[in-house]
Amino acid sequence: MSKKFFSFGEFRLEVLAMAIQCAAQEGFEISPRFRQTVEQRIARLEHDADSDEAQLDRLDDVDHIRRQMRLVAAQRAEALRMRLFLDRAKTRLPGPMIAL
Repeated sequence: MSKKFFSFGEFRLEVLAMAIQCAAQEGFEISPRFRQTVEQRIARLEHDADSDEAQLDRLDDVDHIRRQMRLVAAQRAEALRMRLFLDRAKTRLPGPMIAL
């Protein structure tokens, strides 16, 4: 097996820097349905990142390993960016069902 030239720790710093840079400064009001959709997307991204990271041990080509690590870093960065968005977002309460 070829020697790995990149460590995953390097990409964790890159992910953190990207998330901080992309974080929204102001809060937003979103619907409960949109919040649920974003939460589902976050779960998919994190699951895919875990699956893609597990494949690293099977790869031999250094360039392929590098691309796979960048994919995992991008998936985690996007999930973190979305989490930060949800942390700052307020969920809009549904309107009254009966007109007053």
